[in-house]
Amino acid sequence: MNFVIELRRHLYILALFAKNSVISQMEYRFNFITGIFVETAFLMAKLLYVVVVYKTNVHIDGLTPDIILMFIGTHILLTGIYMGFFYNNFQRLTDYVRSGMLDLMMVKPISLQFLVSVRYIEVGMPIPNIIAGSVMVTIGWIASEIPFTFVNIALFIVFVCIATIMTYCIMIIPSLLSFWFVNTSAATEIFSSVWDANNMPHLIYNKWIQRIGTFIIPVFIITNFAPLLVLDKLTRVELVWGILAPIVFFLLIRLLWRRALKVYSSSNL
Repeated sequence: MNFVIELRRHLYILALFAKNSVISQMEYRFNFITGIFVETAFLMAKLLYVVVVYKTNVHIDGLTPDIILMFIGTHILLTGIYMGFFYNNFQRLTDYVRSGMLDLMMVKPISLQFLVSVRYIEVGMPIPNIIAGSVMVTIGWIASEIPFTFVNIALFIVFVCIATIMTYCIMIIPSLLSFWFVNTSAATEIFSSVWDANNMPHLIYNKWIQRIGTFIIPVFIITNFAPLLVLDKLTRVELVWGILAPIVFFLLIRLLWRRALKVYSSSNL
C-alpha cells in the first residue's frame, strides 16, 4: 500500500514538473521553436541512413530494408524520449555536483534521485524525433506485414518502456562519475557515440560485440528488442534477459547513486 501511495505521489509530482516546464518554455517561444528546428535538422541527417538502406537495398541477416526501418525508427523514437526526459537533467546533475547546489536539493521532501533525474522536462526538442520515429516504425511494420494485433502492439509498447528504463540506467552513468572526477566530458562523448551507433540492427556487429552490447552494457536492448519481439526473432534467453535487465540495472544504478552520495562533499564546505 505504501508503495502505491508513493508511486501516485511521485507521478503527481512528475506531472507538476511537466506543467512547470511547459509554462517556463512557453515564456521563451522563440527558443522553443528554434529548438524544434535544430532537432529537425539533426533528424534530417539521421534519415540519411534510411536513404542509404533503401538505395542499396541492403539486407542484414534476412532483415529487409522495411524491417531495418523499424529499428532506425525505434532508435529515433527513444532518442526523443531520452532528449525529453533525461538529457538536460543529466547535464544539470554534473553542474549540481560541481557548484554544490545539490545541497539545496537534498533537503527537499522527495527522492533526490527522482528530483535530479526528471526535474526539467524538455517539450519542444523531442517532438520531431517522437513523431518521425513513430511514423517510421509504423511504415516498416505495415510494409513488413507484421500483424497489427493487440498483443503485438502491447508487447512493443512494453519493450519501449523497458528501453526507456535502460536508457536512463546507461546514460546517467557519465553524470554519476562527476561525483568522483572533475571532468567527465570524455565519458559523456563515449556514451553518446555508443548511443548513436545503436541506430541499426545489432546483427551488423560480430558475435562478441552482440553479446557485450546485450548482456554486459545492454544498449542493444534499447533499439533492438522491441522490433525483434514483434518479428518473433527474439530468443527465449534474450526475452528473459530483456525483462530482467531493467530491474537489475536500475538496482545497480540505485546502489551507485547511494555510493556517490557518500563521497559527495559540497563545494561550499
